[in-house]
Order: sequence, then structure tokens, then C-alpha cells
Amino acid sequence: IFPGNCWPFKGNQGQVVIRLPVRVHLTAITVQHITKEASPSGTIISAPKDIAVFVSLLGTCGGDLALEGKEETLLGMFTYDVEKWPVQTFPLKNMLLPRAFSHVKLLVKSNWGNPWYTCIYRVQVHGK
Repeated sequence: IFPGNCWPFKGNQGQVVIRLPVRVHLTAITVQHITKEASPSGTIISAPKDIAVFVSLLGTCGGDLALEGKEETLLGMFTYDVEKWPVQTFPLKNMLLPRAFSHVKLLVKSNWGNPWYTCIYRVQVHGK
């Protein structure tokens, strides 16, 4: 994790669909950003703030369909806190979905104040 070595997207909102190597019963998601001390500017306003995690009910019976359409299910909404440890893990609500998924969508709804771009340094998906 080095400053600038991130997945940046334009503006303060964006999304990424992650295709997992195998189907996973999702339990948690980890998001990582650099620390203020590691930032050349001394700020981390490009860090994601409000994040939602979705899976698709499409593609659960065979095909690997992207997470598009109205068959998405919200597994959790959380806030990445820039005042806490840079690696933050959030539990997902999977009680209603006792099955494995091959795609997960991370939707960044806001960042910590940078109007030009948002950076994500690492995302880890946890499950069985």
C-alpha cells in the first residue's frame, strides 16, 4: 500500500463489481486506504466514506452474470472511518441468503471531501 497506488475513480461516487474465483458464502468485507501520515498531502479526503455491498440473485444457478438489473440484494451499508485503523472489516448480512455468490458489488456513495476523485487501495471479500 503506497500513496497513489490505488484504484481511483472520478468524482466522489463509483462502483466496482468483483468477480470471485469461486462461489463464496459471504460473511464480511474489508476496505483499506492509506493513513494520513503516509499521504504526501497529510490528508486522506479521497478515501471512501459511505459504502454499500450488493450481490446479484441472477447468476446463482449457473451463469456468471454481472450485477446489473433489479435482482440485487443489499448485504450491508457501512462507513469507512478515516480516524480509525486503515484496514476496516465490516460484517455482511447474509442470514437471508444461505447460498454462495460469484460476484459482489461495492458501491461507494461518498468520500471524505475530495470532489475530483476517490481512491480504494484494497478490498478483501471474506466467506466460506
